[in-house]
Amino acid sequence: MLQAFNSVKEKYYLILAIIGVPVNLLAIVILIRGKCGLSTCTTRYLVAMATADLLVIITEVIVARVRYYYCPRSFLDITYACSVNTFLRRAATDCSVWFTVAFSFDRFVAICCQKLSRKYCTGKIAAVVLATTGTLLSFKNIAHYFSQEPVEVINNVPWGCSIQPSYFTNPIWVGFDWFDTALTPFVPFALILLLNALTVRHILVASRVRKGLRGQSKGENQSDPEMESRRKSVILLLTISGSFILLWLVYVIHFFYYSITGSNVVEYHDSLYIFSQVGYMLLNLSCCTNTFIYGVTQSLFRDQIKKALKYPVTSISQLMNK
Repeated sequence: MLQAFNSVKEKYYLILAIIGVPVNLLAIVILIRGKCGLSTCTTRYLVAMATADLLVIITEVIVARVRYYYCPRSFLDITYACSVNTFLRRAATDCSVWFTVAFSFDRFVAICCQKLSRKYCTGKIAAVVLATTGTLLSFKNIAHYFSQEPVEVINNVPWGCSIQPSYFTNPIWVGFDWFDTALTPFVPFALILLLNALTVRHILVASRVRKGLRGQSKGENQSDPEMESRRKSVILLLTISGSFILLWLVYVIHFFYYSITGSNVVEYHDSLYIFSQVGYMLLNLSCCTNTFIYGVTQSLFRDQIKKALKYPVTSISQLMNK
């Protein structure tokens, strides 16, 4: 069973790499063009999320996973190189998660705090929030570079990366590990659930009030452009954050099991090992889903995808006609 699962996992990461890079690049290009009917503020958050997801696919899936299966010995296995990649993939994962939190907070403010939204929900504030968040998370993850040690030394060249034993015993490292785990994904989990609950509650209350004011409670059927706009915004928000929650859920459950039982990963039996690996597979999958979510929930985004896919064909046709 374990051998079959490892074979599936190998193909899974290869497919994820093949799909993940182009879909995130496509999302970035389409969103940057600004023709999806989204505000500058929302567009910047979505571009940042797609960029972070793309970096996760490159550093975690391609460099750390696919390369391990298909090119197990290269210069990337030199300790300095794989330590840098450890830093990059941890920073990219953190950014992917916290940019989702930042987007959720921005939509919460836009929908629930009308006065504050005029000052907060702007392209300039979005750029400051994203730059500050990315910088702080990058500085935090520098520690992961120094947590690595070489597996072996060949001709005075250190090869491989392994977490140094003191990481599990030194109080400073143990404290950092708990802080790191709380920061991603437990605090984001709690914040996203809270923000979404408050946003949905506000929408339901506001909807009942507006229906009463507009006379719809008496049977009149009048369109409400503002509520329709809010509805679309909430659908996008809940779909993105809901996807994040579901795809990270197995990893979170495994972490609680690992922490409560104090079990050693090395001693896992097959089914528990598979469960833990499925958690990593799903959280990496979360870096490929947002583009499909945009396509399902945003009609203008779908139109831009169609144009992008048709562009090579129309360009070749025009060249042939000339």
